[in-house]
Amino acid sequence: MAFDQLISEINMLLSEMENQPRDQWELHEVILEKLNELRALGLPVPHDLEQLEERLARELKTASKNE
Repeated sequence: MAFDQLISEINMLLSEMENQPRDQWELHEVILEKLNELRALGLPVPHDLEQLEERLARELKTASKNE
């Protein structure tokens, strides 16, 4: 899968997160999978997406503590 296609898919997922917050945790997981796909292909992960990944990890950790 090409770099541009993966980035496009991540952008679509981010849009879905904004439009459908009830599916937020599932979408977080899919975004993390896409970022891992980039890494597995040896493609660079843009800095802003690395920051997003860190934020998602913090949010998931916080949410799991609150359950």
